[in-house]
Amino acid sequence: MGWNECKASQRSALRFFLVPLLCCFGIAAQASSAHTANVQRSRHSRNTARVTVGLDVLEAQRFAPLRGKHVGVITNHTGLDAQGRTTIDALTHAPGIQVVALFTPEHGLGGTKDENVSSTKDPVSGLPVYSLYGETRRPTDEMLAGIDALVFDVQDAGVRFYTYITTMAYCMEEAAKRKIEFFVLDRPDPIGGEIVEGPLLDADKTSFTAYFRLPARYGLTIGELAQLFNEENHIQCDLHVIAMKNWRRNYFYEDTGLRWLPPSPNLRTLKGSVLYPGLEILQNGGVSVGRGTEAPFEEFGAPWMHGEDVAARLNERHIPGVRFVTADFIPVAGLYAAERCGGVAIRVLDKRAVRSMTMGMEIVSVLRHLYPDRFDVQKMLFLVGNDQTIRKLQEGVPPTEIIKGWDADLKAFEAMRRKYLLYK
Repeated sequence: MGWNECKASQRSALRFFLVPLLCCFGIAAQASSAHTANVQRSRHSRNTARVTVGLDVLEAQRFAPLRGKHVGVITNHTGLDAQGRTTIDALTHAPGIQVVALFTPEHGLGGTKDENVSSTKDPVSGLPVYSLYGETRRPTDEMLAGIDALVFDVQDAGVRFYTYITTMAYCMEEAAKRKIEFFVLDRPDPIGGEIVEGPLLDADKTSFTAYFRLPARYGLTIGELAQLFNEENHIQCDLHVIAMKNWRRNYFYEDTGLRWLPPSPNLRTLKGSVLYPGLEILQNGGVSVGRGTEAPFEEFGAPWMHGEDVAARLNERHIPGVRFVTADFIPVAGLYAAERCGGVAIRVLDKRAVRSMTMGMEIVSVLRHLYPDRFDVQKMLFLVGNDQTIRKLQEGVPPTEIIKGWDADLKAFEAMRRKYLLYK
């Protein structure tokens, strides 16, 4: 055998041993990769199992809790089941139930109106639609005539000054007076059920935008909140919460598997819903919070603001979960309509790290320092609802100290809140 033939024979023998060995390694690697992918898919599936909202649970129960009753339904466009059927359609076609009247919160049945809403008639069912954001904020004797049970099915925002929760509480009060049963079809808190933040409402500042002594962000579903109101505010109505299935306290709305429907005209995005508590408080102080733009509650500004200066000051503070960029805008409606506003857009880097009320305090601190004659801190009291917080902001107390001053109240609220948790 020549030299070349010898080398070829050696290479052939080496291939004989290596090829099967490499194939084994390849198969093992593929199997390991497939196993890892399957585990990841399994974990993802477990972690994002579709949430079953109260309406779907009621349907699965074949509407048994409501059978034989004359029902009033408090709802809007967010009342949908897993198939996209409205709460109104589901209940009006449910056997053994007679729907007598419909009631709507702020923004009306379609959730599109940014003004007082008139009562009307539902074109599909022919039922009267009573507005609870028009001539009255509460259902009257006439509206409740012949009703045995009220059903509330509305997606809220998880924020104290969002008026849907007050509408629910007022209806609970009126139901209690007349011994009408009250059913809440539970839905997720879109900004999670773990984070509680902001100053507690002062006892003397209750209103339609501040029904009860809650922090701005309270971390409760609408059903849990109904239980808290019923006991802690001594409503004592005959309350029944139809709980969800598969919802977890650490879920934000995008974790639920449910389709997001903007609950009101300006709360359009999930990003905006996380920022909303800390931005909405700015508007009364003289700042546009993006109403009348393509990104409400994702930007803020004013004709007298220099967005570049404000963004730079805020980024120097390293506020968790967000970054600020210059973004001038011209609102087509709302505050400063048709005026060019020096603006700042907010980029959400980590929604779980965002503390929107902390962010709001930092923004107020910067605006007060840069524009003391243009930004009116005192007018923020309407939504902030806490005298001490406003006073400290006016005095220039650092936001970290202001936020630390909320601790005792939040600790007491947390002890109360835990009694009404329906989910882990």
